[in-house]
Amino acid sequence: MAGVVTISATFGAGGSVIGPAVAERLGVPFVDRAIPYTVAADIGCTLEEALVHDDRAEHGLGRILANAARLPNVTLGGMDVYLPQRGVVLEEEFVHRTEQVIKEIADRGEGAVILGRAAQMVLAGHPATLHVRLDGPRARRIARVQESMEISAAEAERLLVDNDRARTAYVKHFYRADPADPGLYHLVIDSTRLAAAACADIVVTAAHAIS
Repeated sequence: MAGVVTISATFGAGGSVIGPAVAERLGVPFVDRAIPYTVAADIGCTLEEALVHDDRAEHGLGRILANAARLPNVTLGGMDVYLPQRGVVLEEEFVHRTEQVIKEIADRGEGAVILGRAAQMVLAGHPATLHVRLDGPRARRIARVQESMEISAAEAERLLVDNDRARTAYVKHFYRADPADPGLYHLVIDSTRLAAAACADIVVTAAHAIS
């Protein structure tokens, strides 16, 4: 059975570059955008509605939770008032179906590299699965974002803060865990200090060694 690699990455840590590189070296699919497409089809909503709840979308549920968490006297349990007025898809339904899709991918035995969506929590304890965390010093991540997107340092920092907070809120809200906890992973890499190709090589070596 081919193994599965889950990658949790902070903003600016290169997950969207390293993930596909790992998948290519392992000869398995890179699973990112396919998840909200599949979930939307399965629960009968539009892709736009599914992306409202996706932790890697620009306006995903994690971002909504994070924005609300900054406001006084607002609890995470009351986030429905911040969701779009359509009210077509409950966030719990989306997350539940996302978990099912991730588990189905892992159970096929064909291998995959899954980016984000708390896959390290969903597949915790799953056989032949390697859980990887990509991170790095905040200043270095900001510099990378600024360079790659050709924006100011202030704008890069704003994007980093918003995205990190959103992704953290998603995991904390639904799984009561801190995605920065190294105990959730087999491998933690400072991907701001190494070239993407070197990071991919490290992950691939670990993936071949996992048992």
